[in-house]
Amino acid sequence: MAAPIKFESPRRNAHEELLERLERAPAEHAEALLAFCDLLQGLHDRGVLDAANGALSSGNFILDTVVETANAPENIRAIRNLLILSKVLSDIDPDVLGSLLGAVPKALQQVSSDKNSAPGMLSLLQKFNSRDSRRGMAFAANLLESLGKRLGEKKGG
Repeated sequence: MAAPIKFESPRRNAHEELLERLERAPAEHAEALLAFCDLLQGLHDRGVLDAANGALSSGNFILDTVVETANAPENIRAIRNLLILSKVLSDIDPDVLGSLLGAVPKALQQVSSDKNSAPGMLSLLQKFNSRDSRRGMAFAANLLESLGKRLGEKKGG
């Protein structure tokens, strides 16, 4: 009968393998290392690294301050309101919003063009008779009606 062959795998030395990879890295990744050095120098020149180092060294102070500030009731309301406003803005057609925002400066310019005289009641009533004014008043009436319904739901519910 044949004698079994003993096989011993060579021991791996992970530390030596890492050192060998590190020695080969500059030659294999020269272009990437140079680009990284340029980036690092740019961050240093602009003071970003100093700011990051200061933030890290201040430890939990900055985090505690941010959390304490964010937990204030008025800031919680502000964050909730911003989320609601972002939802409202996402529901509005950009063309309609653009028209509304474009109308504001034009109306202000028309009103402020003659600072010394105010329009008479008759001229105001004539403006209300125009098709555009009626369209604007319909928008305002619909907005007020929707607001009243919502306020009634909050109060009743």
